[in-house]
Formats: sequence, C-alpha cells, structure tokens
Amino acid sequence: MTTAVTRPLTVTARINNTDTVGSTPAPAVYTATVYINTHRDNFDGYEPHHPLATATRHDGSPLRLVFRASDRIRSHEDAADAAFEVGNDQGADDNGQTWPGNIRSVSVGDVIKITGPAAQTVHLRVDSYGFSPVPEPTTLVALTDPRVTHRD
Repeated sequence: MTTAVTRPLTVTARINNTDTVGSTPAPAVYTATVYINTHRDNFDGYEPHHPLATATRHDGSPLRLVFRASDRIRSHEDAADAAFEVGNDQGADDNGQTWPGNIRSVSVGDVIKITGPAAQTVHLRVDSYGFSPVPEPTTLVALTDPRVTHRD
C-alpha cells in the first residue's frame, strides 16, 4: 500500500558571483606608497630608527601608485620594482601618475609599502640591488625637510 505525501514547494536559486554574465573579473591590483628616508645617512640604507616621509602629490595628498597584475606585475616585489621605475622618472603607473617634480627620486634607503591582492601588505627596503622585507616603519615625519624636497 502506498500513501500520498504532500511536500511543500521549494525554490532553488543559483547565485552567480560575477557582476554580469560574460564579464571577466577585475584584475588583481597592487598599490605602492613610497616612504622617503630623511635620515642624514639615508643612502647607506634604511634602519628602523630612520625617519621616513610619505611621498606626496603636489596638493599634499599621499601619492598612491597603482599597478594591475599582468605578465610584468606578478608579485609584491614586481610592483615595488615598477614603483621604483616611476620614482626615477621612468614612466607612469597604470593610472598615468608620474613622480612629482618636487621630490627627489626613489633611492637606496627608502621603503616601499605594497598592498596587493587580498589586502596583503609588505614593506620593502630599497637596496643597492633589489629589495628586502622590513617591519612596518614607525618613525614617520612630514615631507618638509629640504633634503627630501630638493631634487639633485
């Protein structure tokens, strides 16, 4: 013998994580903030007690360089290298920003903060060749020191 059972109606919904059908996800982005070493021995390399000043645009707002992940930008270090190039007047970031003319170029002893995909942030010291990870700087100063704003 069979017994009839009444089942409640159910609705199944499919959730699609893309904004629009057929669109491609936005590429991963790396954001670079350059800290200029203002210590008198800045070109000897960065030490944790050295004062650093955030590179700023002409209006005084912090300069944030943006690089989209690509064949060229695959890591935090690649983004730091791209920021170093912009900081030495060798082009612009992916938004067309160039290095401000009133700030010296990025050099040995400076620190570049890179925030990448998944909001992972690393601080990289500019070495004579390449970069080395360092702890987050704690001694930040205003960008008013003439040694910083003077271009050689």
